[in-house]
Amino acid sequence: MGEDKGKLESIRHWVVENKLRAVGTLWASGTIGSLAYNWSQPNMKTSVEIIHARLHAQALTLAALTWAAIVEYYDHKSGSKAERVAKFL
Repeated sequence: MGEDKGKLESIRHWVVENKLRAVGTLWASGTIGSLAYNWSQPNMKTSVEIIHARLHAQALTLAALTWAAIVEYYDHKSGSKAERVAKFL
């Protein structure tokens, strides 16, 4: 259990330091996954498949940006980031 917590903590730390990279990766994987799913559906035009993939990716990106904003707010209020910001004020 302690090892899992260490891995989760290291992943959380990476995401906190690389929020935009994490959101971009999520967007790209969401677009690719949605395109792959839509391509497997018969009787759909290619333009409709692309539009659906883009809409799914946008929704996933909005959710990821919201999550990143919540993480940023939490870190600012209670994390080490509050100490770093306090130095500049």
